[in-house]
Amino acid sequence: MRAVLLLLLSLISAPLRAEEEVDVELFLAVDVSRSMSLAELEIQRRGYAEALQSPDVMEAITGGMIGTIAVTYVEWAGAGSHNTVVPWTRIATPADAAQVADTITSSFEQNLRRTSISSALLLAERSISKNDFKGLRRVIDVSGDGPNNSGPPVTAARDRVLSRGIIINGLPLMTRDALSDMWGIADLDAYYRNCVIGGPGAFVIPVYDWSEFATAVRRKLVLEIAGLPRAPRARVLPAAAYDCMIGEKIWERNMNRYWQEP
Repeated sequence: MRAVLLLLLSLISAPLRAEEEVDVELFLAVDVSRSMSLAELEIQRRGYAEALQSPDVMEAITGGMIGTIAVTYVEWAGAGSHNTVVPWTRIATPADAAQVADTITSSFEQNLRRTSISSALLLAERSISKNDFKGLRRVIDVSGDGPNNSGPPVTAARDRVLSRGIIINGLPLMTRDALSDMWGIADLDAYYRNCVIGGPGAFVIPVYDWSEFATAVRRKLVLEIAGLPRAPRARVLPAAAYDCMIGEKIWERNMNRYWQEP
């Protein structure tokens, strides 16, 4: 009986997890699927590193109600394939941003297989719920060059994330090459709008050429951190009018063609 009482007292006296308040919890989910070349992976990392240190982004951070944000940078590909480059980190000063940027650009690993936006969203939702920060807003910033073709349906993952009060914004990479012609879709921005993003003020900013990437990332981070609903919006179609399983169908079509070739 005494042992039980001591256990109960220890549980009561145990400190609760302290959560630091920030303006935004920002999960940067960056596509590194096999359709990306190593040069493109480097462009992405350097683009985010440059944007985080830009005067515009720092002004958005320090101009918030609290003046700090929490960021994590995670690269993703197929279901279960992800790499946390920067764990959850507080940014309040240029020195903080520079340290995060240095970590992002410290190395450039080989890319991973397939494309599971859904798994990236679910990973982000779990990560946000378990970190040591409490944001006035919680945002998943997901970039990608193709539709979901692995893991759960993207709409189911999106709806779960939105039910937790988390906003999802998108950076569809609409550059063209042989791999995107084979595995991608021409209206990726509409796919992101209809199947991926959601929540108050959610938006997409398409990238049509890699030369635009750093500027697009900087603009998107400013909008996300400052909470400004000024990004361009693609037209949302009725739920039954857009095929959110198009990526899975393209994968199946291409794999059937591969196995049928002599």
